[in-house]
Amino acid sequence: MTHHRFGSAGERVLQQRHGTTERAAEFYDRQVHPYLTPTMRAFIDRMTMVFLSTADSGGACDASFRAGPPGFVQVLSDRTLAYPEYRGNGVMASAGNMTENPHLGMLFLDFTRDHIGLHVNGTAALCSDADLRHHHPELRVDPAPGRRPELWIHVTVDEAYIHCSKHIPHLEPAARPREQESVRPRDQQYFTDARVPRQPLPVDYTPATPVRQAEVARQHR
Repeated sequence: MTHHRFGSAGERVLQQRHGTTERAAEFYDRQVHPYLTPTMRAFIDRMTMVFLSTADSGGACDASFRAGPPGFVQVLSDRTLAYPEYRGNGVMASAGNMTENPHLGMLFLDFTRDHIGLHVNGTAALCSDADLRHHHPELRVDPAPGRRPELWIHVTVDEAYIHCSKHIPHLEPAARPREQESVRPRDQQYFTDARVPRQPLPVDYTPATPVRQAEVARQHR
């Protein structure tokens, strides 16, 4: 049995406490791989979205989302993949976390056909477009038509495993209804009440804990 290389110490403590050690061991042995199987690679190649989880060096977490044409996350080998980062709001929360803590969690979900998911956990590195193309000339030239990546996230796979289908909803692909976007607030204002100006923090204000500091920093950046 090889499951001891997978999972955290915290997982194993809770498995013992709740009597799921044998069930978890079977899952590790049957479902968790330190590489991408051919079926996993084909699955990623047709995905149009992925959910990301990152954390900074202090453990403050961030969840994000990326989307693009099928195969915008490009499988480079059975142990490596990469996805492009484009010009956005300039915050670079996910990439910034990776410079402090390279551990990255990715969740691919198929909402339309097989209703199954794939977890890929790995170690991330930031690469320029030129550098990644130098080492991988087979990289797609235009993963998102009309857009050029500002950088790439190169991921070395640590583990890959299934996300069960039980609660994955069925969604039908459809064009975005542009008329709804014309009547809703613009993105920059959607979650902000423009009538209530944001109050600056007092100069001498110090949050009580590092966690609170991270929350305040995120709210005022």
